[in-house]
Amino acid sequence: MSDQINTLEELSAVAGIEAVAEEIVTREPVRDELGRSYATGKRKDAVARVWIKPGSGKVTVNGKDQDVYFARPVLQLILRQPFQIAGVEGEFDVVATVKGGGLTGQAGAVKHGISKALQLYNPALRGALKAAGFLTRDSRVVERKKYGKAKARKSFQFSKR
Repeated sequence: MSDQINTLEELSAVAGIEAVAEEIVTREPVRDELGRSYATGKRKDAVARVWIKPGSGKVTVNGKDQDVYFARPVLQLILRQPFQIAGVEGEFDVVATVKGGGLTGQAGAVKHGISKALQLYNPALRGALKAAGFLTRDSRVVERKKYGKAKARKSFQFSKR
């Protein structure tokens, strides 16, 4: 097939496009001088600051082991999800500080932070994490209470007389 288009220059010549991108944008890894990647994760009212670095898979949250801080197995499962999706389970150490909200919101915030930090550390993992929806902040928050209502939407009991 001699009429096949091989380069960007040939593509621009064939399509008549003058302003073709100079190069295809590739993401660079973002790491600090200690070889860590940092990201902020959020969920409900919880905000987590997360640092990841290559290691044995140890997860520390607010100075405690994840099994102590997130005692429920469901919350520990939430923290493991980004590593399982990316296929790098047990390869990174995580240090996280999290504030605000309850335990479920905090676990979701740490998960969001881990996912963002993973894709900053290794941009090749971005596709899998994005397809799983882990890079998107879950924007659902508690609805505020309105005046004249018992809760956000619940009305007081109606009395006919």
